[in-house]
Amino acid sequence: MNSRYLTEKIKAEAKGLGFFACGIAKAEAVDSDTADGYRRWIADGGHASMHYLADNIDKRLDPRLLMPGVKSIVCVALSYAPAKTIPADQYQIAYYAYGKDYHDVMKQKLHALASACGITTYRAFCDTAPVLERYWAQRAGLGWIGRNHQLIIPHAGSMFFLGELFVTDTLHYDSPTPNRCGRCHACLDACPTSSIINHQSSIINNQSSFISSRCLSYLTIEHRGPIPNSSFLIPNSIYGCDICQLACPWNRFAVPATEPSFQPSEALLTMTKEKWHNLTEEQYRILFKGSAVKRAKYAGLMRNINCFSSTEKGSLHDRIL
Repeated sequence: MNSRYLTEKIKAEAKGLGFFACGIAKAEAVDSDTADGYRRWIADGGHASMHYLADNIDKRLDPRLLMPGVKSIVCVALSYAPAKTIPADQYQIAYYAYGKDYHDVMKQKLHALASACGITTYRAFCDTAPVLERYWAQRAGLGWIGRNHQLIIPHAGSMFFLGELFVTDTLHYDSPTPNRCGRCHACLDACPTSSIINHQSSIINNQSSFISSRCLSYLTIEHRGPIPNSSFLIPNSIYGCDICQLACPWNRFAVPATEPSFQPSEALLTMTKEKWHNLTEEQYRILFKGSAVKRAKYAGLMRNINCFSSTEKGSLHDRIL
């Protein structure tokens, strides 16, 4: 199949499947600055207890080692911005976890995309392999990596799931998207635990570091064991955090997701603090059947919820720094 025709077909089929954006990058080793920065971040312990991020670094930095014969990386983005949200005075979970597990939904759509385009030799990924997804999305022209380390799509924001098809076809490649954060540092100012750290002159060169062990998403999802000092008082966050995204001006343009699988149930939207504190394991299984929230497990979610029962005063910022 002609490479130009296949490129156009991939993008047309991606749009038909509901993907907000689709771009294509040449499969090659990541640039030296990115590679050096990632290795340094791992060496400095920036990944906290997420040891899988330190595995298969060579494959993470060169997709050709992950899939021999790969020539092109097809990158797609699917919105998860909610049309309805949990009331602000109730406990909050991150928007990405409102609906069904994105891994399953994205994988199904990626396989459907390959099938519709007649691509038989490929691998499909969505946060399931050592792939620098935001890097490749930026290289494929979807958007840029902001100071909050999220991929920001112009005039659409950052509330997107990313996925990739590694294919052996040579395609027509898109141009990388330049960074458009400018001098904005709203996400850094908004982060309640200072997990996003300014480098000197970072407002000019668009660089920032990320300390996982301070991040609310890490603490409430990936971290095992007690939350530092057994308590935190960031308003109502019991699973994940969207503060750095909500602070980003580009998310004012976010278009609510239309994918049915990502729509929150009425049961979730009507949960009250009292219901959360009295949540049984069976109720948890029903409420979060097929949901990404299961990553924290029942014990982890209840650990987070019970932190709000503590009478000990203080702020999370003071407790974890």
